[in-house]
Amino acid sequence: AGNHPTQTLLDLFTIRESHNEFKDLNVVLVGDLRYGRTAHSLSHALARFNVNLTLVSPESLKMPKEIVDDLLSLGCNVTETDNLYENIKNSDVIYMTRIQKERFPDEDEYAKVSGIYKLSKIDLVGTKENMIIMHPLPRVNEIHPSVDSTKHARYFEQAFNGIPTRMALLCKSLGIDIDKEVA
Repeated sequence: AGNHPTQTLLDLFTIRESHNEFKDLNVVLVGDLRYGRTAHSLSHALARFNVNLTLVSPESLKMPKEIVDDLLSLGCNVTETDNLYENIKNSDVIYMTRIQKERFPDEDEYAKVSGIYKLSKIDLVGTKENMIIMHPLPRVNEIHPSVDSTKHARYFEQAFNGIPTRMALLCKSLGIDIDKEVA
């Protein structure tokens, strides 16, 4: 529990499609890092590739200490902050996640953090040419629809990548050889 391994496979595939390699990438994980299974799994995977991880969340939704400790023990460069906007320009990958309302027993606590991070097209001015924005979907309001048509938006491709990635995993699990022409 607390992880999402097949999402991580397609996330890695999507990042590799855009950047060819992982080494020295600046990856910014944003949002609900306390409960977000995708962020937990992806951070562990990326830590093995010598990336720089910036963890952006409100204090109440910080990445669990034991996960941060694991990342550090793997030699990953980890920075924790609550400021998304100071980290956009230097990023290679921005991985947005939604603040999960269902995780909050108290509506007032959710209201304090809901909508705290909203990425819009104007925020992308001056970013790296090849920077990509990912999201495991569904999104709520953390990415403005104006971002959808930018060259940086990769979340729809990311979702589509789930099909071949999970098909390949299923075939491998069942011992089925995949013809390279099909893959």
